[in-house]
Amino acid sequence: MSRLHQSRIADFQEVLGEPTVALSKLRELCFSGIPFDGGLRCLCWKILLNYLPLEKALWSSLLKKQRDLYSQFLKEMIIQPGIAKANLGVSREDVTLEDHPLNPNPDSRWNTYFKDNEVLLQIDKDVRRLYPDMAFFQRPTDYPCLLILDPQNEFETLRRRVEQTTLKSQTVARNRSGVTNVSSGSPLKSTPSSLSEYEVLPNGCEAHWEVVERILFIYAKLNPGIAYVQGMNEIVGPLYYTFATDPNSEWKEHAEADTFFCFTNLMAEIRDNFIKSLDDSQCGITYKMEKVYSTLKEKDVELYLKLQEQNIKPQFFAFRWLTLLLSQEFLLPDVIRIWDSLFADDKRFDFLLLVCCAMLTLIRDQLLEGDFTLNMRLLQDYPISDVHLILKKAKELQDSK
Repeated sequence: MSRLHQSRIADFQEVLGEPTVALSKLRELCFSGIPFDGGLRCLCWKILLNYLPLEKALWSSLLKKQRDLYSQFLKEMIIQPGIAKANLGVSREDVTLEDHPLNPNPDSRWNTYFKDNEVLLQIDKDVRRLYPDMAFFQRPTDYPCLLILDPQNEFETLRRRVEQTTLKSQTVARNRSGVTNVSSGSPLKSTPSSLSEYEVLPNGCEAHWEVVERILFIYAKLNPGIAYVQGMNEIVGPLYYTFATDPNSEWKEHAEADTFFCFTNLMAEIRDNFIKSLDDSQCGITYKMEKVYSTLKEKDVELYLKLQEQNIKPQFFAFRWLTLLLSQEFLLPDVIRIWDSLFADDKRFDFLLLVCCAMLTLIRDQLLEGDFTLNMRLLQDYPISDVHLILKKAKELQDSK
């Protein structure tokens, strides 16, 4: 380990060793990248995402409370509906109309169940594709959720819910007059093939992607206003990966609950990007995309005019860059390094706009020479993979304000 690296670790340990963490000092350190050693990154992210308070004495009680709360969510939102569904199979004749799965009443518990299934199938499709170039998400976790895998619990797990497409393929669709018609639905045609893509782990094991699926499903249940939007899987993936590879096993064991709360806090800050109706408001994504271009105009007017002249609108590339915090543009270790700086930014993601500008200016020569098609390809499949170069450039842009 280099001496510089050791001294950086010592700097972090000093700030984190105080009874009250000095947030501005911590932000400054994290901005330049957080060492993975000793679980430093996991700890810093939890503080930067407002999951852990600055007073260290409060940590253990808060963690216990939040992790217990998460277990409650699992019981209420996955286990109890799963038990009800499992029991239904046993005693079909006891089912009153009130609780019959095909009861058209919108308040019926089953109506909620089917609606949840639509969300679940979308999540399932997305989480199975997380970082396909890495084996991590397909591998079994060292800490499977015992609540879910308890052999005493005869209930329908999320995995089984996705696999049993019989009732689910009857998509309950209402026509205008409120009559329910059950059609055998097309949305599920793609499911069986995608299910066979991956080997199913033996009983008692669960893959990391299944944990991510649970986190997103519970988030969707608790936040019905936004529920689940494609792309959220790309936000939760790097968080969960970081916590699930924590070298400190006491923390690693609780990666699922801790990821859930950090993801919820992060979404509270960026969820407006996912809400279509806010697109044109000041907090929405359109405003932020325009801001990338107005910042570029300030920093490099020639490049700005070239993109304008070619009618390359920021939504063609910056929508994905901003909404997904660049998680699709780089390999996972690089995404995590970029997030160190983004989470440390006290103006919360203003720095992201500068990173996007830096990405544009670093390929300015190619963009100035290229035609529309070539430039679109460059922007949608960004060529520079050295994130340190990009972050350095973004910092220069920030300092030149």
